[in-house]
Amino acid sequence: MSARYATQYLQANRAEEESVPLDVRLMHLSASFLVLALVIYLVVAALWNLVRLPIFALEGITVMGEVSHNNAVTLRANVMGRLQGNFFTADLARVRSVFETVPWVRHAKVEREFPNRLRVTLQEHQPVAYWGDEGALRLLNRQGEVFEANLGELEDERLPHLNGPDAEAAGVWQMFQVLGPPLKGVGLSLEGLELTGRGSWRARLSKGGVIELGRGTSAEVLARVQKFCASLPQVAQKLERRVQSLEAADLRHENGYALRMRGVMTLEPAPKR
Repeated sequence: MSARYATQYLQANRAEEESVPLDVRLMHLSASFLVLALVIYLVVAALWNLVRLPIFALEGITVMGEVSHNNAVTLRANVMGRLQGNFFTADLARVRSVFETVPWVRHAKVEREFPNRLRVTLQEHQPVAYWGDEGALRLLNRQGEVFEANLGELEDERLPHLNGPDAEAAGVWQMFQVLGPPLKGVGLSLEGLELTGRGSWRARLSKGGVIELGRGTSAEVLARVQKFCASLPQVAQKLERRVQSLEAADLRHENGYALRMRGVMTLEPAPKR
């Protein structure tokens, strides 16, 4: 019986709704929509007025992280005048980009610090080498990225000198790290490395020597250097010279290498197999 009564009740309501004229139903629907829109407007207006309260106006920036090349007070002073908005409306991406235009700053992480401050954590470039031509030197960081900064602010000026196309900077730095150990093993200090426009590698030693390494991948060039280093001490001994007296070497020969050591020039044949 209860199911039958429920069915009858629903049928009666449906019949009552169908008896209401269409224009009246549309009027009710429009009124409901207007009420909903008004509620949404009031909520948005209240939130907008809330976030614009003076308490949320930006009053300062907390600078953290690596600031050895930048003064935190100066950073805040230079950046605060370029900020727009308040705690809620400040564009964090823009704030980050502003900080990353500062010399020595590699990366900036920006967060909101309730109720009226921003917190910025900085990561500075860590220079590992000079980069480029002598007349327009820049710096290279440990990630293989080229950046510009005041060279007079370097803590250690005894950096190697690397050169090549900017797009290949990371590869040049990686090759420098690969070639350093085998040369150091025979008493030679790698001071510079260049990737020429024709794709050939050229190494410069701390005593002024130059080694033409030729083209190839890191593994191919390393293999040439290792063979060179394996025989160089014996060759130097035969010539009654020290390894450090090396002036020039050319490893681009297929079956050996050309060598010049303080007035002595020779061609060392490849060892027989």
